[in-house]
Amino acid sequence: MKHIIILGDGMADHPIERLGGKTLLEYSRPEYMNMLARQGRTGRLTTIPSGYLPGSEVANTAILGYDLDTVYEGRGPLEAASIGYEMKPGDLALRCNIITLEDGKIVNHHGGHLTTEQGDVIIKYLDECIGDERVKFITGIQYRHLLIIHGGNKHIVCAPPHDHPNEEWNGLLIKADEQASEDDRKAGPGGRLSAEETGQLLNGLIMKSQELLAAHPFNNGRKVKANSIWPWGGGYRPKMETISGMYPQVKNGSVISAVDLIRGIGCYAGLRRIEVEGITGLANTNYEGKAKAAIEALRRGDDFVFLHVEASDEAGHDGDLDLKLKSIDYLDRRIIKPIYDEVSTWKDDPVCIAVLPDHPTPVEIRTHVSEPVPFLIWHPGIVADEVTQYDEHSCVAGDYGLLRLNEFMHEFMKIS
Repeated sequence: MKHIIILGDGMADHPIERLGGKTLLEYSRPEYMNMLARQGRTGRLTTIPSGYLPGSEVANTAILGYDLDTVYEGRGPLEAASIGYEMKPGDLALRCNIITLEDGKIVNHHGGHLTTEQGDVIIKYLDECIGDERVKFITGIQYRHLLIIHGGNKHIVCAPPHDHPNEEWNGLLIKADEQASEDDRKAGPGGRLSAEETGQLLNGLIMKSQELLAAHPFNNGRKVKANSIWPWGGGYRPKMETISGMYPQVKNGSVISAVDLIRGIGCYAGLRRIEVEGITGLANTNYEGKAKAAIEALRRGDDFVFLHVEASDEAGHDGDLDLKLKSIDYLDRRIIKPIYDEVSTWKDDPVCIAVLPDHPTPVEIRTHVSEPVPFLIWHPGIVADEVTQYDEHSCVAGDYGLLRLNEFMHEFMKIS
């Protein structure tokens, strides 16, 4: 049995008055998700361990079967792996968003949905102006980039910008983590900065970036300014066992995503990264290309495919209800349908399909929340449970009940 996970990032939501008190999944009634729920088995999954923020890097790592207490190092190192930057001993890698500030507040976490080419202009300019032997800016994708601090200390508290829309940025600046031990926070050998020094350095880079970008021609005439960096998610190089090492039935696996951190997780997990032309991480992504790539990977011999779609999460962060509804529909019709229509005919090489989000990103609060997400599992010959719709409430009654963290992957990979 081959396995594919189709993940709609941030797809789960809360009941919304405008939708008659229904969630988006309940309201939109996605045809293929509901069909797979009727024919398969369902449940809910807690994806965020106690004590962790509900980030996609945390949730997706847990979904893939990893113990966060053992492997978690933040988003930065995942970005580094995705773009091919080989972290050196002593490197602190941070996600570096290009964001929009207005009237002292964070307006958005993406600088107006920059293209990669636009982001590259800004990042190269900042590296030229304020990069040095300790500080290095590296281009990633769209608004999501990489900041390396040689000798940086990871024991700092950073605020993910997508979790703080319309909040005053000055109160969210970086500080030392007082919960960490004194030994972890202090300066160390090899030129390691203290946590307080690292925070001061990063806050200084934020301030300098605002001065530089305010005067940069790039922002001339732009209604939505890309006028500040925002570093967060810092960590050292993680130590992760491969998926094949944890699940011997996976001889070959692949990851399909437009998002750096997902591709970075895939890299450390030993999954082959499949490049698909025209994928964006937004609702205008190449859904058909992703579906085709997944089918080809399974047909070619991959035992496991992790197909990630970011669009619903971005719509949730923007508070765009209509766009999030469209993104759920697109996932259903343009990815799940063609994959199911193809692999359901494979008699000699059956495929097990799972569909789930990594966390909810409710459109009315525009940030991630730590709540269980609904999931479904389907394969030829599965004994269905009583659930007939795929949504946050219906899946409460599913036969899998409420799973926690890596229990999902263990159950999924048992199916052979």
